[in-house]
Amino acid sequence: MSWRLDLVIFDADGVLFESAQSNIAYYNAIFKIIGEPALSLREEHDCVFMAASQVFALRANGDAARVAQMQQIGSKLEFTPFFELLRPPFPLRPFLVELKSRYRLGLATNRSATIPAVLEYLEIADLFQAVASARDKIAPKPAPDMLKLCLERAGARPEAAVYVGDSTFDQQAAAAAGISFIGLGNQVRCSNLIERLSDLPAALEKLSDPLIRSVRE
Repeated sequence: MSWRLDLVIFDADGVLFESAQSNIAYYNAIFKIIGEPALSLREEHDCVFMAASQVFALRANGDAARVAQMQQIGSKLEFTPFFELLRPPFPLRPFLVELKSRYRLGLATNRSATIPAVLEYLEIADLFQAVASARDKIAPKPAPDMLKLCLERAGARPEAAVYVGDSTFDQQAAAAAGISFIGLGNQVRCSNLIERLSDLPAALEKLSDPLIRSVRE
C-alpha cells in the first residue's frame, strides 16, 4: 500500500502564533461589559486552546442565557486591537509558502468568528487548501469532527495527513480522526515532538521517510 504525506493541518493558537495575551484581553473585555470578574488563572490557561463556546459555557456554569449574552457581545467587538497582541514566532507567509511547495496546507482550530479575520490580518488566508473551525457549528476539539471536516474539504485521506498541535485536545482529536500528530512545545507528550515551529520541515521529512512509512503500513 503506497502512502505519501499530502496534507499538513495546523492548529492556530499556540502553533502559528502565541495568543495568550490576545485571548485574555478579548474575554476580559467581554466580561467587563457584562459585569463579570476577569478570567481566573485557570481560565487564562484554558482560553488559549478552548473554543469560545467552551470558555463561555464554563464561566456561565450551564446558564444558556448568559452564554448567549457573552457570544452576542463578543461578536460585536472590534477585533483589530486583539489581533495586534498576537505573536507569530517569525514571518509566517514565507514559511508557509515554502511548505506549500511540498504539501497542501489545512487549518483546524477551535477559534470561531475571528478566524477569517485573523488569517487576513496575518496575510496567510490564501495559503490554506481547507479551513475548519468552531464557526462551522461542529463539536470543538478534542472531538475529531473539525479534523474530519478539514480532510473532507481538502479531499484528503487520514493516512495522508498530519496535524500540528500544542495541546492534549489537539492530540486527542488527531488520534480520534486517524491522523498522525506532531506536537509542538512543552504542553503535550508524543513520539513526534518539536520544540519550535521552525523545526517542522525536518519533522515532516522524517515522517515522510520510506522506513517510517513501511512501519505505518
